Amino acid sequence: MFCLHFTGRERAMEYVELKRMLLEKVQERVGYLRELSDAEVEETIDEVLMEQEELVIYTLEQRWQLRKELFDSLRRLDILQIFVEDNSVTEIMINGTEHIFIERGGRLQELDRGFDSLEKLQDVIQQIVAGCNRVVNEASPIVDARLPDGSRVNIVMKPVALNGPIVTIRRFPDKPITMEWLVRNHSISRRAAMFLETLVKAGYNIFISGGTGSGKTTFLNALSQFIPSDERVITIEDSAELQLLGLPNLVRLETRNSNMEGCREISIRDLIRSSLRMRPDRIVVGEVRGAEAVDMLQCLNTGHDGSMSTGHANSGRDMLARMENMVLMGMKLPLIAIRQQIASGIDILVHLGRLRDKTRRVLEITEILGYESGEIRLNPLFEFEEAGEDSERQIIGELYQKGTLLREDKLRAAGLSLLSLEEV
Repeated sequence: MFCLHFTGRERAMEYVELKRMLLEKVQERVGYLRELSDAEVEETIDEVLMEQEELVIYTLEQRWQLRKELFDSLRRLDILQIFVEDNSVTEIMINGTEHIFIERGGRLQELDRGFDSLEKLQDVIQQIVAGCNRVVNEASPIVDARLPDGSRVNIVMKPVALNGPIVTIRRFPDKPITMEWLVRNHSISRRAAMFLETLVKAGYNIFISGGTGSGKTTFLNALSQFIPSDERVITIEDSAELQLLGLPNLVRLETRNSNMEGCREISIRDLIRSSLRMRPDRIVVGEVRGAEAVDMLQCLNTGHDGSMSTGHANSGRDMLARMENMVLMGMKLPLIAIRQQIASGIDILVHLGRLRDKTRRVLEITEILGYESGEIRLNPLFEFEEAGEDSERQIIGELYQKGTLLREDKLRAAGLSLLSLEEV
């Protein structure tokens, strides 16, 4: 991806001033009285550029890039657009107008450029939230949104954000990552991948846990590719980002914030309850964060086999403790009853982690056997074992099988078995 670079602060400042002057001229000609098509805006930019004699000092490639930046500033996301289009960028972090960071290959780097003004950054923010019918302002300074390509966006404005508007954009691959890709990149062993594929097809309820940036949504997408195409699947998310392919009978639901026009909030809990009346075979909840854990467990315990969800935790066992707390946020129940619901509803717990070499790995696959003597019984099936580092300080390790699946009732009901894994 080409990007302009200048040697010397003065030259860079000259370019910024030139771009600002050109942008003002284009805006004067475009006007704000009627909607122009993108092609008309591009034609106006070309006319303005052809009139500027001072552009002779720039190469054709630099002038072409200047043209793109002017268009992005008017119709796209300004200086962010080039990184939104860059497949190697996985995260974009804006801390006010001057400090912008991107993540490539798990490594953070700060850009040597920023927004021209606070007003421009705010314009970009309003463009993002308007695209998915959200609102963000001082009265409602926190919002989750998404870009047209599915990238997840979190925005925090003043007065909550003290150092200016904070925007965090999590980019997802243009094409969903498959389980085969995860196997090739050593995120999971082939044996474990085939094991999970069989369980998804058989309708086991699977919960994926992990820390921030551990790849939970990516892994959930990969698992969903094993859902039989003749089933009716309903996805429920705060901000739609799942990419479930090959499912003709797919229903996608997204929450809505309340606004000043009188539209009431529609929460994850509301959507889960409504989904039960849509005759789902499986329900996929993008992420469980709070009281909606009550409704999700009710789904898992009322015949919607094969449902899946994700949650934040440091380990599989920590996820179960967090889920107990989340249920208590929504309903006052005895701890015994909560643990019984968890043990009965969730069959398999998959825990992911982001290791010190920035790679994302499946660290645990655990079977939940049931509730006994006040505790949820766990059966470890696969565990990641580290064996050291290579010459480039990349972690060497393997996801080894530690046990065998003990509850095979759903496998038998689906007419499936795990015998084929013995040959892997």
